[in-house]
Amino acid sequence: MKKKLILLIIACAMYASSHAQPAVTGYPYQQVPFTEVKLSAGSFWGNRLKAAKDVTIPLAFSKCQTEHRYDNFVKAAHPSDDYVVNKFMIFPFDDTDVYKTIEGASYILQSYPDKKLKNYIDSVLNIVAAAQEPDGYLYTARTMNPKHPHPWSGNKRWVQEEVLSHELYNLGHMLDAAVAHYQATGSKKFLDIARKYADCVVREVGPKPGQACVVPGHQIAEMGLAKLYLVTGDHKYLDEAKFFLDYRGKTSIKNIYSQSDKPVTEQTEAWGHAVRAGYMYAGMADIAALTGDTAYVKAIDKIWENIVSKKYYLTGGVGARHEGEAFGADYELPNMTAYNETCAAIAQCYLNLRLFMLHGESKYIDCLERTLYNGVISGMSVDGGKFFYPNPLSSDGVYKFNSDGTTTRQPWFGCACCPSNLSRFIPSIPGYVYAVKNNNVYVNLFMASDAKLKVDGKNMEIHTTTAYPWNGNINIKVVSNKNSKANMMIRIPGWIRNEVVPSDLYKFTDASNASWMITRNGKKVEATINPQGYVCLKNIKKGDNIAISFDMQPRTVVANSHVKDDKGLVAVERGPLVYCAEWADNNGVSIQNTFLRNNPTFKLINDYSIVNTEADGKPFKVDAITTDAQVLERNANGDLQLKNVDLTLIPYYAWNHRGAGHMYVWLQNKLK
Repeated sequence: MKKKLILLIIACAMYASSHAQPAVTGYPYQQVPFTEVKLSAGSFWGNRLKAAKDVTIPLAFSKCQTEHRYDNFVKAAHPSDDYVVNKFMIFPFDDTDVYKTIEGASYILQSYPDKKLKNYIDSVLNIVAAAQEPDGYLYTARTMNPKHPHPWSGNKRWVQEEVLSHELYNLGHMLDAAVAHYQATGSKKFLDIARKYADCVVREVGPKPGQACVVPGHQIAEMGLAKLYLVTGDHKYLDEAKFFLDYRGKTSIKNIYSQSDKPVTEQTEAWGHAVRAGYMYAGMADIAALTGDTAYVKAIDKIWENIVSKKYYLTGGVGARHEGEAFGADYELPNMTAYNETCAAIAQCYLNLRLFMLHGESKYIDCLERTLYNGVISGMSVDGGKFFYPNPLSSDGVYKFNSDGTTTRQPWFGCACCPSNLSRFIPSIPGYVYAVKNNNVYVNLFMASDAKLKVDGKNMEIHTTTAYPWNGNINIKVVSNKNSKANMMIRIPGWIRNEVVPSDLYKFTDASNASWMITRNGKKVEATINPQGYVCLKNIKKGDNIAISFDMQPRTVVANSHVKDDKGLVAVERGPLVYCAEWADNNGVSIQNTFLRNNPTFKLINDYSIVNTEADGKPFKVDAITTDAQVLERNANGDLQLKNVDLTLIPYYAWNHRGAGHMYVWLQNKLK
């Protein structure tokens, strides 16, 4: 009996420790899992996670109820010829709102354990499981009325996949969510459902006789299958992901909109629908890393270079065109009509994380950080309850840029991909902070947190305190360390190294000589930055205190001369944050006619209050910037004159919390 009890304890311990770790590790550089990092309450990102817990995720679950997402699964569990499917379902990808919300809730359980939430997820999974067909197929748009499915679905499985059906898109989001749920809870309930659907796809979709030789019309299944491979170790899922990419451009549908115009290894530029593209590029990075296929490595490196050097907004967003929600041509970066879909920014974070895990270079984290602090969180109000679909870099308060024809954030959309995507992405942020390879710990993002790491298989715990991005002071304490050979690799951001982005698309124009310093146990570290963009602190020991200091002076930026929309304009950054001038802070000043001086001086205003009149009316704090400027206006005689004004700028993500009006990231500096 005693022997059986010991074996049972060992088995339970192995299961408890394994569910948070991948079954196989194919990436050269490994994320420290979200399950092992807890962001500090009250910190910049801690507050974001709390807003997701208190507002975003409950809102998303409530919308699954009121917008009939759950009803679709219930109907699929009890099919009927009487159902008019498109009466109950707007889009055949509506199922993914349920999956994405479960994914976000699973991440949140790590930061805020909640038995009630866990049980609620369980109850939703009961509804999902009941809708699954015996062979694993799970697509409510067909199953609720097989004779008359949703008009986008086609008369049988997979026939419309490359066009409109989204069967494989649904699979991808299901897999992402199921893996997150498994890692967060240890329960295989969702994983088993998702794996059953994945097995159905592996059997039915592929290049063999009798299979449907199609690739995803909307990519994301590639990433999901790679995750499933990492968790299960079953190579067939990685093989299926590679098939989806290998055969793109080789099937009957060839369309630049969905990046299927040519084989992926022959693509060198970012084109087409920006979300589809971003998900596909992230999947290509997965295949490059997990298979070592050099053709994939070369292709994804070229595409990334095209993005960051010619198609990348200062805010880290992508997608210049409303038409097709698409990338534009090289240097096509309009401001007011920028699409910059929130989902596309999230996709860029996925891509840049994977490229770091493939190459280990800080430039990918530089881009991830830029997108994260600007292009992503601008898509969600600070309270977590309202959303942008597009994210323009200027507004006249009249042009209705949001996807539902509005000029302010909205609580939901008919096509709800952006709100539900944010509900899953924001809670996943703890998994982006640290990485490991062999004896090296990579400090990639600077967030107040507690982390438990495995460094070459040995335990380390670190505690980080910081008010970043409001100041550049970061303190890291090594709480414990069992690896005497462990090194800490600290990213030195591009913006402190006089590099706006890792290309010539933007450059700083001021004469600032930004500085940084690292101390270890009170002694200055005389360190150099390695070619990958990191400073290496060797042989980290328990009790070590590492203090990092980055100079965070506001700086002016100009765009490459090929960007015609930004000629004669400058922008202002401070640390990782892009700033903008908004009507509400500038007392009737005509911002569009305001000129920054050639060598402006800036004053920092800490704890500047912005009242969220678009939601709860509660104020939130930011660090604002003021500068002397001049506005061009007519005097009483009708003559043009320059008038001195004080211009106030706020972080770009914080705009539009006080209603529609003028907002500009790029400000005039000279007459065109």
